[in-house]
Amino acid sequence: MKKLAILGSTGSIGHSTLSICESFPDRYQVISLAAGTNIDAAFAQCLHWRPRVISLATEQLAATLKTRLKAEGITNIEVLHGTAGSIQVATLPEVNFVVSAIVGVAGLEATYAAVCAGKTIGLANKECLVAAGELIMAAAKQHNVALLPIDSEHNAVHQCMRGGTPAEIKQVWLTASGGPFRNTPLSDFDHITPTQALKHPTWVMGQRITIDSATMMNKGFEVIEACRLFNLPPAQVRVTIHPQSTVHSLVEFVDGSILAQISVTDMRLPILYALAYPERVAVTERESLTFDLATLSQLDFSIPDLTRFPCLRLAYEAAEAGGRAPIALNAADEIAVAAFLAGDIPFLGIPRTIDTVLELTSGPSPASIFEVLQADLAARHTAREVIASLPTTARR
Repeated sequence: MKKLAILGSTGSIGHSTLSICESFPDRYQVISLAAGTNIDAAFAQCLHWRPRVISLATEQLAATLKTRLKAEGITNIEVLHGTAGSIQVATLPEVNFVVSAIVGVAGLEATYAAVCAGKTIGLANKECLVAAGELIMAAAKQHNVALLPIDSEHNAVHQCMRGGTPAEIKQVWLTASGGPFRNTPLSDFDHITPTQALKHPTWVMGQRITIDSATMMNKGFEVIEACRLFNLPPAQVRVTIHPQSTVHSLVEFVDGSILAQISVTDMRLPILYALAYPERVAVTERESLTFDLATLSQLDFSIPDLTRFPCLRLAYEAAEAGGRAPIALNAADEIAVAAFLAGDIPFLGIPRTIDTVLELTSGPSPASIFEVLQADLAARHTAREVIASLPTTARR
């Protein structure tokens, strides 16, 4: 029986993880949850799962949840809040598997604490490895902790790599749908609206990750994450546009063989793989995870145009530069995407802002999580200054 802590329990990965727990109650038990700001969903999860501990974002939300639980006669769930609460959720002695699905660097401290506590990690938070990959991977090695990727692309690579040794790998290929603008004329990019950018052709996701998919920055983050997870240089992590999103990633071996992982586009499958590893759990028709081979009538692949997707180029440059560049890349992107969604900068203002912030960023890799967070805050401040300095006509 694996006993789970779920960081980000009210998000899409959290909901999918709980769905897996419901399908396999003899294998997985929910021990603790970190639920952020969605108090209604947190309350419903408490009623259904009765976790021993739950953490919310703020003290006020935690107090409100306590009151609502008490009104239902539930007094045996410990309610915590803030980063300290998330860390406690992730490091409870009885927990042996932590699903890290809090979006952004907000989940970094709890994930790092879980690694240092010797917990197996199901990693769905790519920002953790982008911002603090060297520290997290070193801690995982020190504490003999398995980091099992939940992102569909890295999960696919992990599965394919079981077909050979690390020395036999020539390169890995991360697939990308290309987003909604892979065929849009470049002349139209200055007029792309948030509404258009939020229409992803394959996946239903949160706003930031959907915009990141449209700019292909999300794939850039995945390149950096793959370098950390699989100990590969950026040149060995390639990206291919695959509009059907059927092949989730490929691994090419030195003898010319290529292994591809194909499955339904459902995050429950990579979550189940990570939870069950090194086993594979049989699924039934009820889980609806079976792939229909008849859908493989056409598979298209193409190399992304870095002129069309400058964010992907910037991600490769940050990966090569190392140091604080990946931290700045992530922080500047988050600020720029928020500004685009608010109507403060145009679509192409996202890569322009990131490029400027990277030019203004220097310094060695941080030696601690505290230094990572300080570098993150500094890059966010720089990004806001860059956007504020733009003439009004350049912002919209």
